[in-house]
Amino acid sequence: MFNHHPTPFRQKRSVIFAAFLITTFIIGVAGALQSPTLSRFLTFEIKASPIFVGLFYSVNAIASIVGSFLLAKYSDIKGDRRNIVMFCCLMGICNSITFAFTRYYFVLVTVGVFFAALSSAAMPQIFALAREYAMKTGRNVVSFNSLIRAQLSLAWVIGPPLSFTLVMHYGFTSMYLSAASMFLVSIIFVSIFLPAVEKNPRPASNTQTEIEQANAPIFKNKNVVFLFIATIFMWTSNMMYLIDMPLYVDTTLHLPDTLPGHLMGMAAGLEIPIMLMSSFLVPHVGKRNLFFIAITSGIIFYSGILLFSNEVALVVLQIFNAIFIGIVANIGIIYFQDLLPTRMGVASTLFNNGVTCSVILAGMFQGIVSEKYGHHAIYWIALVMLALSFVVCTFVKSVK
Repeated sequence: MFNHHPTPFRQKRSVIFAAFLITTFIIGVAGALQSPTLSRFLTFEIKASPIFVGLFYSVNAIASIVGSFLLAKYSDIKGDRRNIVMFCCLMGICNSITFAFTRYYFVLVTVGVFFAALSSAAMPQIFALAREYAMKTGRNVVSFNSLIRAQLSLAWVIGPPLSFTLVMHYGFTSMYLSAASMFLVSIIFVSIFLPAVEKNPRPASNTQTEIEQANAPIFKNKNVVFLFIATIFMWTSNMMYLIDMPLYVDTTLHLPDTLPGHLMGMAAGLEIPIMLMSSFLVPHVGKRNLFFIAITSGIIFYSGILLFSNEVALVVLQIFNAIFIGIVANIGIIYFQDLLPTRMGVASTLFNNGVTCSVILAGMFQGIVSEKYGHHAIYWIALVMLALSFVVCTFVKSVK
């Protein structure tokens, strides 16, 4: 007679995997509700000038870099990542409530930004936890990450159109309260279902020299530095587009107000199969070569933005935008983790902070350049940055 003890429901691998997917999706929706309409909120609701809109993005980005990096260093040394994720979601609730009921720029750029900075570490901490869980349980790390990252894209399929719909029909207060409810649901899921995992299990494939290099100060690891610079250039191009496009479509092209939300949603939807395909191609093509494919697609996309101004062309161009973002968003975080195998929290946050640094540059360029030289200049700058990122990526070692 066998003494069989069934695995508790919450500890089943399928349940934990589903919890990662659902948590990523819900937190993603919370972010996808707020980000697409932020420039409109600051411009039309707060009556901020273009320069102050750009300043807000930059201040918010700097605060997020500091907050998320400090939490990342702490999380790699001690502390349950689940508790850190729940704390970040709580700060997300505070941030959403602040935006829901405040219409004073100074309060938003101080109190609101403080809460946003502390909430910004939620997603990199989830990806760090997911990587550690995948390694501990013997899952395919790239595929596991891709499926989780796909939930973030799925959130952006739903989030932007829903955001614009809520704002147009019910106002910004309802939209921000909806985001707060998403963060609350996330806290419940994290506390009940996500696992506690031993930090930074060392991959057997890494030599002692590689481990020592990974543990060296970040600025001495040239592969990480070059990848970080390339990431900033690539994401700055994308962030300038995300900030500028709703205003460009409205004020320059005079196309429907709801089009920006549909374009963002379509691109995010196309990103999902591209992410899954790119994870399959990693062993055959390599991460660096996939980056080159992504950058080339980005160059085609921004060239098309400059050449075409009709609705159909903008929709078709989202295919190239999706290839660009789908590959970079999926493979980029794994690339950093492979280069820093013993520092998952820092690696995931470096990728995230590369995105955040790009918001600083994007906010500055969008605010100043669009006001002085018009919206087209934004997309010329994006083309130059993508060309630079292509060059910089040639200095990063290839990792499969």
